[in-house]
Amino acid sequence: MKLEAVSVTLRQCAKTFRGQRVLEPVDLTIEAGETMVLLGPSGCGKTTTLRIIAGLETPDTGGRVLFGGEDVTPLPIERRQVGMVFQSYALFPNLTVRGNVGYGLRIRRVDPAEARRRVDELLAMTELTAHADKPIDELSGGQRQRVALARALAPRPRVLLLDEPLTALDARLRESLRADMNALLRELRVTSVYVTHDQAEAMALADRIVVMSAGRVEQCGTPRDIYHRPANRAVAQFIGTFNRVAGVCRGDSLSTRGGVVPMHARAARDGDAVEQFFRPEDAQIVHPASAQLCGSVTSAQFLGERTRLKIDGATEDTLTVDVPGRIELAAGTLVGISVRDEGWLTFA
Repeated sequence: MKLEAVSVTLRQCAKTFRGQRVLEPVDLTIEAGETMVLLGPSGCGKTTTLRIIAGLETPDTGGRVLFGGEDVTPLPIERRQVGMVFQSYALFPNLTVRGNVGYGLRIRRVDPAEARRRVDELLAMTELTAHADKPIDELSGGQRQRVALARALAPRPRVLLLDEPLTALDARLRESLRADMNALLRELRVTSVYVTHDQAEAMALADRIVVMSAGRVEQCGTPRDIYHRPANRAVAQFIGTFNRVAGVCRGDSLSTRGGVVPMHARAARDGDAVEQFFRPEDAQIVHPASAQLCGSVTSAQFLGERTRLKIDGATEDTLTVDVPGRIELAAGTLVGISVRDEGWLTFA
């Protein structure tokens, strides 16, 4: 199945509702065939951005939406050739699986033989062939979401838009369907924009992630860039867990409550109060005599492949450190902590 992939460009797309700005001007380009994930908490503007791309919302005056070189800003959704997949499935209960997948093709009066060929192909790709003639109410949640995805792809959209499509599913099914969806999007190379608040989902699916907060784009980059090189504290706090180490600059070191760590902050002078950060997996437990920081274990949460330690006394804040699951440390144990040089995060 071949799809016509186009780039999507937003130019100064802002949105105001009843006098309140809910989306600050956004400039963004989604490359043809790319999967871009809009990630952020509820109310950050990600769904509004998706709706502007779809044509369900009009950007404030001056904002433009382009598909390839075509300005589609004045076009309604039915003329933009987009496919949409929602959390709620939005399937037709009176139609079979085959009827739902082929609905858009009938509306567009696609030749019946061609329509059947496309539907059969999509049923096979989404592993629904055996369920083709079943009514929707006989399907599981995961199967219904597959039907919704196949229906969105059947008319060969130029852009596929997905709004929290897996949120209603249980954790195990969500992970399985996420992997299947990722494989399908990679195979089809359809330009896709995916909205979620789930960082694991974003990391698994995205070519690039746009992290949004309070109506603004905080950072756009690959999953690795976002995780290892967050642009600011807001991004670092939203993506994964991170620890704060506060202290005073002393030459090339940061002196803190529980020890001394290498100095990585920019433009810091002796005596300056400085904060540096690291993620739990970038630290290791070492003998206190050779450690950068020392503190006491307050809790140890066994998570199977790893154990998550909470450690007090090393700095002003409680620290979180991940160690292999086979390591057992009782509350009250004095431990040393050393952080890899490349694990330190600093923000301007």
